[in-house]
Amino acid sequence: MTKLRPSLAQQEFIAKEIRHRRQVVIVRFMLLVLLLALWELAADFGWINSFIFSSPSMIAKCLLGMAADGSLFLHTGVTLLETVVSFALVVAVGLAVALMLWCSRSLSEILEPFLVMLNSLPKSALAPLLIVWLGNNMRTIIVAAISVALFGSILTLHTGFSQMDGEQVKLIYSLGGSRRDVLLKVLLPGSLPLIISNMKVNIGLCLVGVIIGEFLSARAGLGYLITYGSQVFAMTMVVTAIVVLCLMSVVLYQGIALIEKHYSR
Repeated sequence: MTKLRPSLAQQEFIAKEIRHRRQVVIVRFMLLVLLLALWELAADFGWINSFIFSSPSMIAKCLLGMAADGSLFLHTGVTLLETVVSFALVVAVGLAVALMLWCSRSLSEILEPFLVMLNSLPKSALAPLLIVWLGNNMRTIIVAAISVALFGSILTLHTGFSQMDGEQVKLIYSLGGSRRDVLLKVLLPGSLPLIISNMKVNIGLCLVGVIIGEFLSARAGLGYLITYGSQVFAMTMVVTAIVVLCLMSVVLYQGIALIEKHYSR
């Protein structure tokens, strides 16, 4: 079977899209280099206080020093582990609870106001209580991260499930299907973009929750580094930890984006 070649118009469109993507990448890189150069120049010429604001060269030296003594990998690994574990639990529990609410209208109507209340509650207010209840350990940090993302995830998924195409459900029932068939053949496949989009949001929220927990209850992690650095006025360490956090968030988000691209194909 011969493979159809794209038409001339299609080839021109594909080439235009490739050029556009390359231009976006180049402009992003140039903008980043420009910002770093301006930051370095401002620190060198005294336009900003390098002790407070640090500089790219000072951050690079701090990164190399922390990499040499292994502390960079220790603290980054702890934060990454806590984020991945809390994210996995949020995805699993959030999806399970949202499906339970979809299956039971009564349960949904009973629990919805409580979920809205818990989602609106400032999660930083829970952190001191979690320390008292669970102790000063990694489990407390993971629970704090879960509390930040879980309730919003449940509400988002449940709302999306409730807006499912009713005609497809009627079709399944008219063909003799059961509620299980609706779940497996209509709801979950049709809600896959919603689930992945929710995962993109949750990975960032879990990282925020982990840092909140590490601010109050941690012996290691990037949040611990930020707290320790601010206490001893090692501002370069603080900025370095923030930079590593930014890089980590980008990597985690792109990981979810790769999953989305795989399933979209």
